[in-house]
Amino acid sequence: MTASDATLDDGAQLALDALADVAGAAWLEARTAGWTDMARLTASVCAGQHGLEPLPAPDGRPAHGWTGRDGSDWRALPGLGERERVTLEFAQQFTVDVSAVTDAGRRDLFHHWGSGAASVAAVIFAMDFLPRASAALAALDVPVTARVVPSDPARGIWEALDGLIRTVPRLEGLDPVTSELVRLRGARQHRCRLCQSLRSRPALLAGADEALFLLVDDHECSDLPPLQKAALAMTDAMIWTPAGTGPAARKLMEVTTVSQRVELVSDVTRNALNKIAVSLAADAAHVEDGIEIYDVDPDGELVYGLSLD
Repeated sequence: MTASDATLDDGAQLALDALADVAGAAWLEARTAGWTDMARLTASVCAGQHGLEPLPAPDGRPAHGWTGRDGSDWRALPGLGERERVTLEFAQQFTVDVSAVTDAGRRDLFHHWGSGAASVAAVIFAMDFLPRASAALAALDVPVTARVVPSDPARGIWEALDGLIRTVPRLEGLDPVTSELVRLRGARQHRCRLCQSLRSRPALLAGADEALFLLVDDHECSDLPPLQKAALAMTDAMIWTPAGTGPAARKLMEVTTVSQRVELVSDVTRNALNKIAVSLAADAAHVEDGIEIYDVDPDGELVYGLSLD
């Protein structure tokens, strides 16, 4: 995704480039592993659950035999093998409600993909969430052009995701409390155990506390400031109704700059990486009780187990 709006600051542009890099790396990962056509089908299944356009493949082709279908009737396709059915079943649950992926679904994925199962889940994340980001950016009047070829063809999906993880926290258009509320809302919706246990040191130092964080559960009826309420509404829309973000987008546009809108979409997308861990039951918290304070260092690396001193 390349910005064509000169009002975007450099950080917002880098975030869009990082999203584009993930898209290109996802297709490269699938091609390298020999499942490009199934990746096309996976993209259609993920987008079809929400009425979105699938993440476009570099050559623009749909999956074989998929033209004209909406992604919801993939089981009717002839010729699907057991591995294809297991993968598409996993992808469908991943995109509809990742917290409901079953142990059996995880076992089946690892049975058919072995050590490559985690990379398959990472590619599914790209097929699932990047179309949401694109739809949100369009609703927020951020003019972008899809770019699906990674800037560095040698980068795999995990390197591209690491780039996204490191780039987005460097954005400074949104205050740390708003960013943390958005992160916690996504953590609650995806039921990520680790993410729900974490608290941002900058947000705490800015005056946030547990009473404030609890407001994310009923933010619509809260007395949060307009920016935070609009940001949380947009977070919910991207997660649950990504094809219908218009009302939330209009409210967010009333209280944000275009660069802040890019940051919010990038925040929600980066936070949603917890879907990979949740889908694979790899989201255990570092602490058994209570919360853990974290921060992000200048290189974008997460640092855990901090204190406020």
